[in-house]
Amino acid sequence: MSKEQATYSHGHHQSVVSSHARRTVHDSAAFLAPHIQPTHHILDVGCGPGSITADLAALVPEGRVVGVDAVASVLDQARARVRRRRRQRAAYADATFDVVYCHQVLQHVRDPVGVLREMRRVAKPGDGGGGGSFVAAREADYGGFAWYPADAGLDRWGALYQAQAVASGCEPNAGRCLHAWARRAGFAPEHTQTTVTSWCYTGARARQWGEMWADRAVHSGFATVVKDKGLGTEEGLQAVSKAWADWAMKEDLFFNVPSTEILYRVPPTTPT
Repeated sequence: MSKEQATYSHGHHQSVVSSHARRTVHDSAAFLAPHIQPTHHILDVGCGPGSITADLAALVPEGRVVGVDAVASVLDQARARVRRRRRQRAAYADATFDVVYCHQVLQHVRDPVGVLREMRRVAKPGDGGGGGSFVAAREADYGGFAWYPADAGLDRWGALYQAQAVASGCEPNAGRCLHAWARRAGFAPEHTQTTVTSWCYTGARARQWGEMWADRAVHSGFATVVKDKGLGTEEGLQAVSKAWADWAMKEDLFFNVPSTEILYRVPPTTPT
């Protein structure tokens, strides 16, 4: 993979990693799962704490799953999780993977097109049959988030999130860009399926989301970037944190996180 220069503004505070560890194949890779075969070799790019990686491993009892991430501490957690699921993580070579997948990664990199090209490069050429080889990605669109009840403090958080992501060299609205990035990376439209799904939280799960962001607003990499880039103050971040905590205590909570997905079926002969 190419060297990345963007800043991962979420950071790896426990509030971030715990949230990421709740992700599953069901809620984050349902668009890909029906295409996975028991013998597939899968590369999970930016695997984080490995919850999706472990789920993928369960789908390939005769295959292999490799998870890669830039941060050693989350890889340690991923290794432990995958060991508990009795799957092996191994080194990988170019052009050996049947499936190359990333989830909520491209929004955090400076060159998402370059990363997609690399993902395509390490995927096997397709076999021309019903199984084939795939490159898959799923990216959120922060500009499309919606919540109830309305809250001015959460509006402020949304504006700060956009500003700190851009200041970090990232694209917070990656979901709406994903299909264009894929085309520029050489993914032919006729071989690329584009879909949109959402995480829709209500009740206790929405409350957990609010409490998580109340913590992240002051303790995670998000807070560090906001202050370091002169986008806000500690006092302002405390106000955003309180807004999240207060919102989480309200009735009839609703929070929607839309994400765009691309599923590229690699053709039998991959152009150079």
